[in-house]
Amino acid sequence: MSKSNNNNTLIGILVGTAIGATLGVLFAPDKGINTRQRIADEAIAAKDKIADTTIDLKERVVNAASTQKQTLDEKVETLISDASYKAEDVIETLEKKLKDLKEKNKKYHNK
Repeated sequence: MSKSNNNNTLIGILVGTAIGATLGVLFAPDKGINTRQRIADEAIAAKDKIADTTIDLKERVVNAASTQKQTLDEKVETLISDASYKAEDVIETLEKKLKDLKEKNKKYHNK
């Protein structure tokens, strides 16, 4: 499941919980003042929970972005390192070929 789907699911659960708690308070038999107070308390609790979840989601996104950047940096470094080794191998091979060619050329000129 993607991070976006996880975030949407989490938000859906929070909203559903808030709606369910509010409806439960509304349909519970109690005095009006008590019902209104419980609704207010539930609303504050839901707001706090949503704020906490928002902070958590923000931290997850920041951490994911940081991890992805670090992974990308490592991959680039590996590519550069691999390219450097391959370039060194190519240079060595070319130097050997050049040496062979110089020796062959020297033999042709000495004949």
